[in-house]
Amino acid sequence: MKINSQNLEKKLKLKFTNEKLLSECLIHKSFDPIVNNEKMEFLGDRVLGLVIAQKLLEIYPDEKEGILDKKFASLVNKKKCLEIAKFLELEKYILVYNPKNKKIKIENKIIADCLEALIGAIYLDKGLNITEKFILTLWKDHINASVITQIDAKTKLQEYSLKIFKSLPLYKLISNTGPRHKPLFKISVKIKDSKFFTALGTSKKDAEQNAAKLCFESIAKK
Repeated sequence: MKINSQNLEKKLKLKFTNEKLLSECLIHKSFDPIVNNEKMEFLGDRVLGLVIAQKLLEIYPDEKEGILDKKFASLVNKKKCLEIAKFLELEKYILVYNPKNKKIKIENKIIADCLEALIGAIYLDKGLNITEKFILTLWKDHINASVITQIDAKTKLQEYSLKIFKSLPLYKLISNTGPRHKPLFKISVKIKDSKFFTALGTSKKDAEQNAAKLCFESIAKK
């Protein structure tokens, strides 16, 4: 399967000098276990974090570190990356294992990871300045909306547990099943004097968030 790089570059409003970087950042490890986008994803995740962290410090110079951390987490998490990736329609270009060459639905985590890999590829091809402009253009509305801080379930549970019991919640990985391109994690969490609450997720982080949500909601009802 060949990637239509011209269509994607038009969507990105970028022209790659090294087309190989663009092609590689769209290859999932299930398609090719040797040449794939894992290392670019690793790099892109760090570049995205640097750009967003710097922008937040610029916008909120007097904000406390804890609030900045929550704003940062809401802007670089997998859900936000998925939202941006869907806007770019990256799922149309990702190569995954598909022996029968049928139309398949690509998992959300793969799509979100691909966006980070794309950022890594742009950084390698164009350098930091152009990559920064690319990120800030796509994240502009989300950064502007970050004036409202939404605290995730895992943070809420942690803050509650530390305040009441002076201890952190206990998370346990129960199972990790499914194929490599479609994993399913089962994780349990408890705080002092509570039972374990178990939830599923397509990533470890998502499963932890889902379990924390169940636990915190149970506590809030009491």
